[in-house]
Amino acid sequence: MSVAILLVDDDPTIREFVSIVLEDEGFTVTTAPNGVAALQQASATPPSLILLDMHMPLMNGWDFAEAYYRQVAVPAPIIIMTAAHSAKDIAAQVRASAVLAKPFHIDDLIALVRKWSASPNT
Repeated sequence: MSVAILLVDDDPTIREFVSIVLEDEGFTVTTAPNGVAALQQASATPPSLILLDMHMPLMNGWDFAEAYYRQVAVPAPIIIMTAAHSAKDIAAQVRASAVLAKPFHIDDLIALVRKWSASPNT
């Protein structure tokens, strides 16, 4: 059974590139351009792991995380993807399992996804 990843980012280039890379690694990837769409996706098909951008229109990463944690009994690990200098503070605020600093190296992305998709939900 493939690991289901929800990729939430408002940049279509990032969504397309990361999806292709992770699908080539054997993961199933669903994408959303903002937090509103991501909540709908997470309700329809609960993900095993969430890759979350923080700065998006309609609903940002902070608001998504807050709503997501209220919506599910056992949340999937969240890896935040951000260019913010305060990434560790942001991770703590949204109870993220890990941080991937933008711009990121694709090998770092794959390593984090493998690590957290193999771990029990936290």
